[in-house]
Amino acid sequence: MPVITLPDGSQRSFDAPVSVAQVAENIGPGLAKAALAGKLDGQLVDTSHVITDDTELAIVTSRDEEGLDVIRHSCAHLLAQAVKELFPSAQVTIGPVIDDGFYYDFAFERAFTPEDLEAIEAKMEALAKADIPVTRQLMGRDDAVQFFKDMGEDYKAEIIASIPANEPISLYRQDDFIDLCRGPHVPSTGKIPAFKLTKVAGAYWRGDSRNEMLQRIYGTAWANKKDLTAYLRRIEEAEKRDHRKIGKKLGFFHMQEEAPGMVFWHPRGWTLYKTIEQYMRGQQQRHGYKEIRTPQIVDLSLWQKSGHADKFAAGMFTLEAEERDFAIKPMNCPCHVQIFNQGLKSYRELPLRLAEFGSCHRNEPSGSLHGIMRVRGFTQDDAHIFCTEEQIQPEVASFIDFLHEVYRDFGFDEVIYRLSTRPEERVGSDEIWDKAEKALADALDSKGLPWELLPGEGAFYGPKIEFSLKDCIGRVWQLGTIQVDFSMPGRLDAQYVAEDGSRQVPVMLHRAILGSFERFIGILIEHYEGAFPTWLAPEQVVVMNITDNQADYVRQVTETLQNKGFRVINDLRNEKIGFKIREHTIQRIPYLVVVGDREAETQTVAVRTRSGEDLGTLTLDALIERLQSDEQGRGRSNG
Repeated sequence: MPVITLPDGSQRSFDAPVSVAQVAENIGPGLAKAALAGKLDGQLVDTSHVITDDTELAIVTSRDEEGLDVIRHSCAHLLAQAVKELFPSAQVTIGPVIDDGFYYDFAFERAFTPEDLEAIEAKMEALAKADIPVTRQLMGRDDAVQFFKDMGEDYKAEIIASIPANEPISLYRQDDFIDLCRGPHVPSTGKIPAFKLTKVAGAYWRGDSRNEMLQRIYGTAWANKKDLTAYLRRIEEAEKRDHRKIGKKLGFFHMQEEAPGMVFWHPRGWTLYKTIEQYMRGQQQRHGYKEIRTPQIVDLSLWQKSGHADKFAAGMFTLEAEERDFAIKPMNCPCHVQIFNQGLKSYRELPLRLAEFGSCHRNEPSGSLHGIMRVRGFTQDDAHIFCTEEQIQPEVASFIDFLHEVYRDFGFDEVIYRLSTRPEERVGSDEIWDKAEKALADALDSKGLPWELLPGEGAFYGPKIEFSLKDCIGRVWQLGTIQVDFSMPGRLDAQYVAEDGSRQVPVMLHRAILGSFERFIGILIEHYEGAFPTWLAPEQVVVMNITDNQADYVRQVTETLQNKGFRVINDLRNEKIGFKIREHTIQRIPYLVVVGDREAETQTVAVRTRSGEDLGTLTLDALIERLQSDEQGRGRSNG
């Protein structure tokens, strides 16, 4: 006779074992109709799951985040069923949920075409409309391997064969289609209300470039048609803002096959890069950081001692010279410990904040590279704080203030906070983890910030806070982080002399605000669609003449503004002024300054913005004052 405790604390008793669906029906027919899954003592289960003992239960619907994941996972199966019905010789492999959607990889003798995608989506619509029941069954591993081999599904059989022999295999069936899956899934295909297939791409089997190439069909699924339409509009807007297209159009950078995953910065893009770097350098100095520089290539033994060689070997570029093995650094932290270790430190010198614009290289898979968002060569705004346990909380609180200031300057006001706590496999005592997790939570609470707890998601060496921001079209980007590290300082022999004269190992805080410059610039390009605030724009002002008569005055204005520290170009070409204005507007230059005979005579300028606003005739002092105001406001203004 199970007693079910619901999220509101109320309880319902049943005379016999009962399914999640029956509990929902007992609560009300509306909930029964909306139920997609159950959350049983925190574990997601199908609505068909039978409850035999007292438990806590939440009914999961499309209003819940977990419900949306269930819909998307089930939609991946719906996609696979449609492909198998239309193309019986295709083999299914894996089909997970991803951000905003799902994908499924297929082995097929030819490339899927846009027309194929339309046909597959139409078949999915028909299968959803048919409201086919989705049922779960268990099978022994060896039986499941043979079952899929008999169906000609060799990839699926290979996946199952890699599962330990004593684990039962759960399979989900809808009509004649059956697939391996842990679940849960919607109770019937009619519970998948709104979806769209988006693209086809190549993907290596098991993500290994040595394996055969498969075809990955991507899709998105939502709780209703309205949400789907809104998402597709966001995607359309995102395509307009694609940093690769805008970066090429505005002459910021390019990539080429001879250097995969590496950026060729052009003058305009490098000006933007250096502007950000100089800004961050000044901010770090104001917040007590000491800038350092460490080598690009370091003996492999250091990475072995730090533990990186074991955990990240596949992502490291290595080389041999003079019978020694070296690694091109994939991160900066072990090198920063080497600087800390030069000369025994006193507790009076802590916290010690070391910052580096560290150039790193990682051997990312070629299929994961994406413009300047995901590259192999990148620079981090990296810093490490060496401190005592008691200093963790105030250092984290100070860092949060620093991070907020930077994000506001770049025009981002909405930040999402997540605290990741101890995983099962970790180093350090529970007492130290208790202190570190409490310090991070207290730092967030002291600022009155809402935060989400991610139990077990911390690194093996310590807990962390992740900071994500939203761009102008609602996309979330994970950027900043601060991580508490109990492991690396000790592994690399870092010590300081404590107040009582004993030798102690410092705590190491890993922190970044922007992450990598390359990725952050890509985000900025898409957020502003290339129309940067005045303080970031590669050229802040362009000065143009109407005829050759004003050429000398144009040069004079240009020089005056440049001497004030502004990034100014002039355009003295023998072209119509309308042509010049259009061209520089397309280049997203914030201020377009036009000089004719009247302006030259009165020592003034005619000013308009790239948005087309006519500011009229200004003195040079008035223009300088406006530019200075924009720079001081940074991204918080609309310059």
